[in-house]
Amino acid sequence: MGGSMRPDHAAVDRTGRGRGQDAGDGAMRVSESFPGTGGAIAAARQVTGNFLRTTGARGAAVTDATVRDAMLVVSELVTNAVKHTDGPCGIELRIIGDAMAIAVWDTSPQPPLPREPDPARIGQHGMEIVSVLCGGFSVAQLPSGKQITANLPLNPPAA
Repeated sequence: MGGSMRPDHAAVDRTGRGRGQDAGDGAMRVSESFPGTGGAIAAARQVTGNFLRTTGARGAAVTDATVRDAMLVVSELVTNAVKHTDGPCGIELRIIGDAMAIAVWDTSPQPPLPREPDPARIGQHGMEIVSVLCGGFSVAQLPSGKQITANLPLNPPAA
């Protein structure tokens, strides 16, 4: 996926004021911030599911499998933000064409450390999951931390 799918890093609305608005480029978006606690994970999944169901109601082709995949990607990214930082975190979701850009910001400048696949390892597979479902991810440094962006196809090819 090309750079055109990446959301503008400065556009992440950490106050949640941008929820459900047109992003100005024809894309629908939602953004929300959360305290850096375990409750953020479930809340981010709920925001993601609600956003995709609303988007689907507006005519975008969003399958139940896509909703599940998006919620899994958001869950993995927000889990890392909660687990590895001490501050708040947030998400921005944007539908652009046939993909959803999923951006998660947190207060740590440290990028994720993806590991090589190891079926014997228990845990620490989150970034592997994100990479498989989204074809990779990008990391951008922010003045107060970082933002990880992954692009999930809305209509993935059949397996």
